[in-house]
Amino acid sequence: MTVTLTDFLASISSNPALAVTTILTLAVIMVNGWTDAPNAIATCVSTRSMGAKRAILMAAFFNFLGVFIMTMVNATVAQTIYKMVDFGGDSHTALVALCAALFAIVIWATVAWWFGIPTSESHALIAGISGAAIALQGGFSGINPEAWIKVLYGLVLSTGLGFFMGWATVKLVGLSFKRVNRNKTYHLFKNAQIGGAAGMAFMHGAQDGQKFMGVFMLGMFLAKGQSSTTEFVIPIWLMILCSLVMAFGTSIGGYRIIKSVGMDMVRLEKFQGFSADLAAVICLFISSTFGIPVSTTHTKTTAIMGVGAAKRLSSVNWGVVREMVFTWILTFPGCGLIGYMMAWLFMKVF
Repeated sequence: MTVTLTDFLASISSNPALAVTTILTLAVIMVNGWTDAPNAIATCVSTRSMGAKRAILMAAFFNFLGVFIMTMVNATVAQTIYKMVDFGGDSHTALVALCAALFAIVIWATVAWWFGIPTSESHALIAGISGAAIALQGGFSGINPEAWIKVLYGLVLSTGLGFFMGWATVKLVGLSFKRVNRNKTYHLFKNAQIGGAAGMAFMHGAQDGQKFMGVFMLGMFLAKGQSSTTEFVIPIWLMILCSLVMAFGTSIGGYRIIKSVGMDMVRLEKFQGFSADLAAVICLFISSTFGIPVSTTHTKTTAIMGVGAAKRLSSVNWGVVREMVFTWILTFPGCGLIGYMMAWLFMKVF
């Protein structure tokens, strides 16, 4: 099942619930642009391979390509998020709970962005809708364990493999160019860094774009009273809309995250930035191929940590890392609790 743009516009003009759901979903996507999308271009900007404005435009374009191409080839990430929780039953109450979850995600992500901490919007999204589903169903029956286990796989994959791949990739690049004069590789790695950032933006769209489109489709079906829909096709107009909103978020708030990830945590040279991007792209491609929803933030930042640690452990600013990891640990219980409380409050009020 799918929704055409004509049907969507006709429905949103006559259905206030759908209008509210759309606004909140787009707000969450824009906040993702604030906090997650900048990770894709952080190393490219920090190594001065590309200016921030050009990098943001490039990220917007490749985010869309990632959303469009990967969704056409393999939309299992969106399907996993859609089926992760049970918002079935009364469609009105379910829609109220979903709106509460989206509101909770915006609160959590905005606070993290204010402090310049690259929190995972993927995990905030999963935690928020899970907390709301628990409040809606009155217990853990609202959670689909088969879909949730993929999140746990993704958590291990995005952190452990991200760090290892960052370490291994920069070692391999260093050995390959060990006998080459550093000045001769300047332009090579500058261009490679831009290519790596484009690849990261593409995979960010492939991963995070699908997650939020899955929630968008859930909201649209609930607003139309269709709480039992299990299969859907993502329309092209929704891919374009999500990509544009995500790019707008990156353009207005991305520099804080770029500074934290690309400058404060580890000072990178161009070949190191390229290595971090390449390692993260490989991890994200593997995850997307198997339909595992992973955090692009975790993948990119742990890849950068691995690159820094490959030189020496003191190259990494572990104080910044501690702040990030602390926020990551708090995301599931923190955003889940806010989602639960907001859902309970919204269901009482509305």
